[in-house]
Amino acid sequence: MRLPLRRARNRGPSAWAEFRAQNPNRNLRQLLHALLTPGLGGRLHDLVDKVMASWVLIAVVAVVLESVASLQSRWAVAFAIIDALAVAVFSVEYLMRLYACPEDNLEQRPWRSRLQAAMRPAMLIDLLAIVPFFIEAYFEHLVDLRFLRIFRLLRLVKLTRYTGATNSLAAALKTEWPKLVNSAFIMLLLVVVAASLGYLFEHEAQPDKFENIPQSIYWAVITLASVGYGDVVPITPIGRAVTVVLALLGIGIFAVPAAVLATAFNDQLRREREALHNELFKMLEDGVIDESEQHQIDQAAARLHLSALEVDHIVARARHRRREAEGGGSSSLPWALIEREPVVAREQHRALVGQLRQLSALTQPEVLQAMVRQDGTELESKICELLIAAQAPSDGSMPSGGSGTVTPDESRVA
Repeated sequence: MRLPLRRARNRGPSAWAEFRAQNPNRNLRQLLHALLTPGLGGRLHDLVDKVMASWVLIAVVAVVLESVASLQSRWAVAFAIIDALAVAVFSVEYLMRLYACPEDNLEQRPWRSRLQAAMRPAMLIDLLAIVPFFIEAYFEHLVDLRFLRIFRLLRLVKLTRYTGATNSLAAALKTEWPKLVNSAFIMLLLVVVAASLGYLFEHEAQPDKFENIPQSIYWAVITLASVGYGDVVPITPIGRAVTVVLALLGIGIFAVPAAVLATAFNDQLRREREALHNELFKMLEDGVIDESEQHQIDQAAARLHLSALEVDHIVARARHRRREAEGGGSSSLPWALIEREPVVAREQHRALVGQLRQLSALTQPEVLQAMVRQDGTELESKICELLIAAQAPSDGSMPSGGSGTVTPDESRVA
């Protein structure tokens, strides 16, 4: 039976109406928690994320343009207003998250949950995005704190909260971390050896550039990385020969971590796509994809950078798998239904016995019995013997050249 699939309508209730419908009879803290948590806030959560990401970009662009002297002198007031508005928006978001975080663990006391939440890396980044503004505003008359303005660029790191790509990259790094550590160790070993060789062969010729091994590390790194700025260049023949070897080694050694990371990232995306396929399989249990489920699919597609054609292909695979699981196009029945209804299990058992009897009738008994005895289990051998006995004529003789008699118990096999 083909399962119907209903896609989300283009027009529907507003994001706020949908949010209120999904979170009825909740207090302020619960509403804020749902609004800031993916999967609970629906389209309104996505809208809030987009607004916050837009403010991050606006604030960072303003900081970058403010460093241009001509623009700073003309638009100083505008830059100050943008900075103040951005800090106000980020401060409200930080306080909302801090206020709503006890909903993550209701068994703990609220103050303990908030303290633990404040120590999380994401919350620390949010705090660093707003603290420099207040420090500079209240203590600027005491000490020159203009250097704190550079920390406003940390707001760009806040974008990691609003995109799923960083989560995929973090998962890939976690999976391939041992390989990356081994690659880093090999690179570090090679850098130290190269710096030692550079110091050994070039110290006497260029004591100002190869004064010691730590100073030679700079030359070793830029040589192995195939950058070669040209400010530190060996002049002895053996030093140049070592440089050639190191440059060739660097092409392969420094490419290993990049290849490992790229492969891990692709594997992580493949695993997440398989997870999306499994989620779709569960969604299709009722044969319909409703508005909230469609929203989850759209979110996952945007996070995994899937096109509409790829999403349709994954949906088609899930539908085909669901049809197979529910017996679409085959004689099998859903396992959940068999487990739930003993009558259905009895009918399935009767159908399978009929198929086995038909199979034994279409195969020479001695050939089938010989093959089962050769590589079959003891249970298979007993079933085969009973089936052959059930196919025997009523006079007790075995069909197709077989011999022996059939006991009354064997003749009553279903």
